[in-house]
Amino acid sequence: MNHIATTQHIALSSFLSNATREKQVPAGLIALIKAVADACSSIATAVERGVFDGSSGNAHSENVHGEAQKKLDVVSNDIMIGAVEPVSSLRGLASEELESVQVIGHEDSDGSPDYLLLFDPLDGSSNLEINGIVGSIFSVLATSASGGVIDESHFLQPGVKQVCAGYAIYGATTMFVLTTGHGVDGFTFDGESASFVLTHPQLQIPENTREFAINMSNERFWEEPVRRYVRECVAGASGPRQANFNMRWIASMVAEVHRILMRGGVFLYPRDNRIPQLAGRLRLTYEANPMSFIVEQAGGMSTTGETPIMEVQPDDVHQRIPVILGSRLEVERLLRYHHEAAAA
Repeated sequence: MNHIATTQHIALSSFLSNATREKQVPAGLIALIKAVADACSSIATAVERGVFDGSSGNAHSENVHGEAQKKLDVVSNDIMIGAVEPVSSLRGLASEELESVQVIGHEDSDGSPDYLLLFDPLDGSSNLEINGIVGSIFSVLATSASGGVIDESHFLQPGVKQVCAGYAIYGATTMFVLTTGHGVDGFTFDGESASFVLTHPQLQIPENTREFAINMSNERFWEEPVRRYVRECVAGASGPRQANFNMRWIASMVAEVHRILMRGGVFLYPRDNRIPQLAGRLRLTYEANPMSFIVEQAGGMSTTGETPIMEVQPDDVHQRIPVILGSRLEVERLLRYHHEAAAA
């Protein structure tokens, strides 16, 4: 479907103002979303200009997860923090690039809701050296407006408590994809007006798919339910599924989820035994929860293989988790395979 041909050119700011008038989204949350969107447009420029501005390449430092940082990881993190700090409704933030949560010293003045922001400032940054697709992911939680002290415990809310989630994708065009619990809408950055414009309203993920995304190089580490699923897909029309499947892998969760929103599919980053002490590889609060919220608001499904992702109670702001999400019928099949293996 050609979304833009059937959609009025509504700017994100107007879209959010309408949501406020319809009392779907509080004004304080609108202000935070606008700040995040502004940060994402600035990050898009930083990514584009990195090679000219000296911010390409490695930062020669590690984040809290022990992962080598790119200079643009650090730049993007700084851009996001700088954009959202002035928002009066924001009480605290947590980033994949920060060791601990950061408290924002705003005082509650009118009793309206206050918010916490969790974000991955530059997802897929390993793709930068090949000019591949990268993005930003964010999640918003509500917190008490009573003026109490904010600490990490306030961020440890299950995904079902999210009031907003979204991502930006920096590809052939820059897009900002958003849910506030009323479906999923996609906005494309228009350079002429320097604004995000609604181009993909009320995105819906097809129930069925013939496309899956997984890193096949880790097959030897997978649990049997995932091996079974992928084995059946690879067997094609002559196998038990009696259908040919395509496999994709971009090494950017933003890109994988965006493809699923555009045309369906299933994304798997399952539990494996490569590093036995880790339950999974993706971060629950910065990646799995916001992407699950988006996918489920678009009619898809998400699971760890055992439990709905958004029902998991976090015990640490940097907690990792297995992720399976996408077209509902395929995720249900994978969940059934996990249950059958557990019952065997």
